[in-house]
Amino acid sequence: MSVTQPRHAVRAPLAVRVATPIGVLFTAAASLATLMGISAIEPIELPAPAAAMVLPGVELAETTAANPCVDDDVTAALAAGDDAAVVHAFGGGSEFREAVVAGNAPCVTLDDPKYIWVVVNKMRPLQPESFAPASLTGIGLYASTGSNELRPAATDALEAMAADAAAAGAGTLGINNGYRSYHVQQRTYGTHVRELGQSGADAISARPGYSEHQSGLAFDLIACASGCSSLEQFGDTSQGRWVAENAWKYGFIVRYERGHTGTTGYLPEPWHIRYVGVDLAAAYHQGGFHTLEEFFGLPDAPDYAH
Repeated sequence: MSVTQPRHAVRAPLAVRVATPIGVLFTAAASLATLMGISAIEPIELPAPAAAMVLPGVELAETTAANPCVDDDVTAALAAGDDAAVVHAFGGGSEFREAVVAGNAPCVTLDDPKYIWVVVNKMRPLQPESFAPASLTGIGLYASTGSNELRPAATDALEAMAADAAAAGAGTLGINNGYRSYHVQQRTYGTHVRELGQSGADAISARPGYSEHQSGLAFDLIACASGCSSLEQFGDTSQGRWVAENAWKYGFIVRYERGHTGTTGYLPEPWHIRYVGVDLAAAYHQGGFHTLEEFFGLPDAPDYAH
């Protein structure tokens, strides 16, 4: 039974298809010469096969990503200690973040607490753990504790935000805690351990050397009217809702949002606000981020290493 060759079968090369009839003709001619008594026949010279076409090699040029750290504006801003100008010199908050995540910003460290972009969590203590900011200023809001100082840039931004919240009819903002030193954090954490045990304390309070409050960039807000709410009530107040919606415009983020305990290691704290500067806060907000770990491409920090 004959087998029909499929239409997609590979056809024989042209050289084979041409050579076959020429060979048959040569054989037939030789046989005919023998029958006719012709002793020899001039050999037929077959055409030489065509040389294969050699394609030129393709050379791929290597492209090295530009290093923003060699830019004059970046180096000048770093030398001046102007964090906002550094971010701006990168091109803005999104460009700064992208360079850091890509590992293309060797002049930027997320470990040094003197910078507004430092990331502090249960896996990333302040370096050194006894760090204290170079300067602090008092906050012009009602304070329910003696911890009512922040770094100057954070203080200015908080006071501006509080004024705008009041003007918008959201109510009065107060502060429960601003900067806390290493030794104050020791006492705070120790109190929680005595009341809740270490695992309970770790869920709601940072160990000394691991607290954002110690950086001078973080604070806890309360809502005030004739009196002031507790921390736990803040998220459900008009002030808390306004801050959640508008804080980014002043350079702040809500650091510990609901649903992200597995990343931050802390239960939700709508009252805990962190200063990162206007450009980075805008990139954070517009990018839909919910944790600094996610924003800078860092591992989750659900618990301490020890």
